[in-house]
Formats: sequence, structure tokens, C-alpha cells
Amino acid sequence: MNKEEIIHKINGFLIEEFEVDGDDIQPEANLKETLGLDSLDYVDLVVSIESNFGVKLVEVDFIEIASFQSFYDLIENKLKLKA
Repeated sequence: MNKEEIIHKINGFLIEEFEVDGDDIQPEANLKETLGLDSLDYVDLVVSIESNFGVKLVEVDFIEIASFQSFYDLIENKLKLKA
């Protein structure tokens, strides 16, 4: 799966699961603020990533995540490690 496919898939389920406007999802935008995430939403996000990509995320993975771009990079790196 290439970077474009990863981004498209992530954005698709974020729009569906978190009911966010696709125009608000920009690489430099703040992930937490844009999605309005609380602690339970993070659980939903982790479950969505696991079911869509087959990779596990843990709390420490989110320490460096601020923007959508950093989130895309995290998933891409997890997929590379899995391969």
C-alpha cells in the first residue's frame, strides 16, 4: 500500500467515523482539534486503525502525533515494520 492509498483510506474512515468535513482534513491541521478527540475517541481511532490496516497502536504512539501528516507517517511506518 503506497502513501496515497494510506491517506485516502485513513481520511475515508475519519470522515465516516468522526463525522468530520473532508475539507478540514489537511496534512498540517491538528488531528485532535480537527476531530474533536477525547479519550474514548482515541480508543475508537485505535480500533479503526487495527481493523483497516492490521497494525496495533499503543498510547505511546500518540505522544508525537499532532498533525494529520504525522499520523499518516505513523501508520505508514507501522505498515513497513509489519511487512
